[in-house]
Amino acid sequence: MLICAATGNAGKLKEIRRILEAQGHTVKSQKELGIVLEPDETGTTFAENALIKAKEICQASGLPTLADDSGLMVDALNGAPGVYSARYCGRHGDDEANNDKLLAELAEVPQEKRTAKFVSAVCLYLPSGKQVTYLGECPGFITFERKGDKGFGYDPLFVPEYVGLEQGGVAQNTQHRTYAELEAFEKDAISHRGKAMALLDEHLAEFLQQAGEQ
Repeated sequence: MLICAATGNAGKLKEIRRILEAQGHTVKSQKELGIVLEPDETGTTFAENALIKAKEICQASGLPTLADDSGLMVDALNGAPGVYSARYCGRHGDDEANNDKLLAELAEVPQEKRTAKFVSAVCLYLPSGKQVTYLGECPGFITFERKGDKGFGYDPLFVPEYVGLEQGGVAQNTQHRTYAELEAFEKDAISHRGKAMALLDEHLAEFLQQAGEQ
């Protein structure tokens, strides 16, 4: 299936493309399709924002469209930054400033209270108006300093509980490596977005059949 990825985030697009292509789909970004829309994320949940983005970009592209809305929820901050993760510092997409603010907010918080989780809502919206959304979560904690250069966003500060294994399955992250220190296979197997995309893939054929697309 040819799917439009409704994102302008290069890191997120790379992950979405890697996961969907491994599942046998072809991905075109909205930029590659000449779509410059940036839908207003007015939802109060990740699922609401994913639907808003998927619907608007689908209507513009005429293609099945996948949108992801995701973010970091920190227990010591009552779930913040949450849906405001990308603009936590007051500017959208400034990863360094967002990370600086998060570290400052947690400066006096001890290790045992720095628990957090990444959450992803993935919405696939069809030109017919049919849509489906799946959620994925990855628990972990926030480090005291950045580590790694493979990720984006809050990846250098987030340590997941588990990592994926090259031969399949998962293992405890005993080395306390951050998302940004993991190889693609280690992250995709346990990441919030990887889990949401796996659920989508698991149910995609049934959804398309029910929607009359197969």
